[in-house]
Order: sequence, then structure tokens, then C-alpha cells
Amino acid sequence: MTKYLISFPSEAMVLTEEEFPLVVAAAHAVIDEAKAAGVYVFGGGIEERVDPVLVAGDGSVSTQIYPGSHLKGGFTVLELPTRADAVEWARKIAVACRCAQELREFMYDPAS
Repeated sequence: MTKYLISFPSEAMVLTEEEFPLVVAAAHAVIDEAKAAGVYVFGGGIEERVDPVLVAGDGSVSTQIYPGSHLKGGFTVLELPTRADAVEWARKIAVACRCAQELREFMYDPAS
């Protein structure tokens, strides 16, 4: 089966304080459904209060990250039999989170 990344940038989720707990509950319900279906691999949100760093091959650490790299928001990794299944799970997450989701496919790696 193929692993898929379903994600959104934090600025895509525009909610009121009243809506936020409802969205959290809805998103957790979809994740619980994915776990029960045996397709959940990993998920979470990027901690945006902690600045990213770039670690070089020599071990040096820099605050200069790759140009254009702006990973933030939330993501879920699911392992699914078809892209159509991935689109359906992305739809469920989009409904729960009240924002569109990007869908990306991981390349197959026999060692993972």
C-alpha cells in the first residue's frame, strides 16, 4: 500500500474561538476512524512557536532554513490501497477541519 500525506497550512484554518473545539472534536473523530480502519500511520501539528533549524552534514546548526521552506499547520499520514481512497480521506479531513487539504503521495521505499 502507498502512504499519503494530507496536510494544510495553519493560515488556511480560520476559526472563531467557539468553532475551534468543535473542529478539534471533528478532526479527532476522523483520526479515530482512520485508526479503527487500520490506515493511520502518523499525524499532528507543527509547533510553530519553536523556530526550525537547519542541521548540516558536519553537525553545524543554522537558523537559515531552505529557501521557500515554510512547513507549518497540520498533517496526517495514511497508508491506503488507492489514490481514490486517499482523496476520500482527505475529503473527510477537509470537512472536519473546515479547510481544504493538500494530498501528496510518498514514493515507495522498500526499506520503510
